[in-house]
Amino acid sequence: QVQLVESGGGLAQAGGSLRLSCAASGRTFSTYSYSMGWFRQAPGKEREFVAVISWSSGITSVTDSMKGRFTISRDNAKNTVYLQMNSLQPEDTAVYTCAAGAYRELVDYRAPYWGQGTQVTVSS
Repeated sequence: QVQLVESGGGLAQAGGSLRLSCAASGRTFSTYSYSMGWFRQAPGKEREFVAVISWSSGITSVTDSMKGRFTISRDNAKNTVYLQMNSLQPEDTAVYTCAAGAYRELVDYRAPYWGQGTQVTVSS
């Protein structure tokens, strides 16, 4: 089993920045070299893919609408993935959730492991 715990959410002003972290634990996490990703869900909307990063960090993908503002990275020594969010806008307000699994599973919204999510609120 893999447990994921997000942190770093909160309130930001429009144009501001936040960095989210997601710490993974569980004896299978390193064994399977999981990719990790971020998703978000705003009130009344469906879950939306944000970004994904492979185990080696050699492959990353960020949703087009967030490219240039959001950056995903990871530190395998700490079993942690990060989402740096810059130039935040009110429409970025959502619950951000991290996930772990095979790269394809993440892209297809079929990740086997999910965190509880952290709220990000951007005020205008």
